[in-house]
Amino acid sequence: MTELFDCVMDIGEQMLICGAEVHRVEDSVERMCRAMGAKRVDVFIITSSMVVTLHMEDGASHTQTRRITGSGTDLEKLHRLNHLSRRICSETMTAEQIMQEYEGIVNSKRYPFWLECLCYALIAGSFTLFFGGTLQDALVSPFIGVVISFVVLFAGKLSMNKIFEKFICSFVVTFLAFLFARFCWIEDVDKVIIGNIMTLIPGIGLTNGLRDLFGGDSIAGLLRTMEAALAALAIGAGYFLFVYMVGGAL
Repeated sequence: MTELFDCVMDIGEQMLICGAEVHRVEDSVERMCRAMGAKRVDVFIITSSMVVTLHMEDGASHTQTRRITGSGTDLEKLHRLNHLSRRICSETMTAEQIMQEYEGIVNSKRYPFWLECLCYALIAGSFTLFFGGTLQDALVSPFIGVVISFVVLFAGKLSMNKIFEKFICSFVVTFLAFLFARFCWIEDVDKVIIGNIMTLIPGIGLTNGLRDLFGGDSIAGLLRTMEAALAALAIGAGYFLFVYMVGGAL
């Protein structure tokens, strides 16, 4: 039972890391534990911690705590983890089978970096055009988007705080936009900045936070909502710092 409990905790932890809302993780963990024979399951999860206690038919109880140190958004892995949790509930699987599939999901290859660069470029160019930028702005803006993808990659390798990462990216976006404007490569600086900042907006985090709030998970919802709000403030602070530093030269 201990090995199966470890598997359930591993799956729940990875679901949180991949960006799942707390209510979904709590429900999945409870269903998997009951499928393994637990009479009662007490689950308490927030974005940075998991506490699960099982009460078995024979009177034994098991408790595990996990500390979640980081999270992101990986919907492909989350989809596969959801599928695995449903299989555990509907089929009889050993701990070895579960761990084999779990490790295959966790160690699966991410999308190639060149594709991430392409997505950053397309998003930046599209939003620049959407918010009223000229065609010239929309053609130059993707180059800033590609630079931002490299900054995000570098920040990930340094395990940089997400809030500080947003701040640095916003500062770089503003710097490059004004640099290109100085050389007359773009016409509307603000449209280029907005187009690239849209790649940094924590939309999924805010949405999951609100869903947790509406679902009754007040603590987790407030934590995620505050995290998204701080990220938005960091984006604004990056822009403000650059403008304040070079305000006299603009």
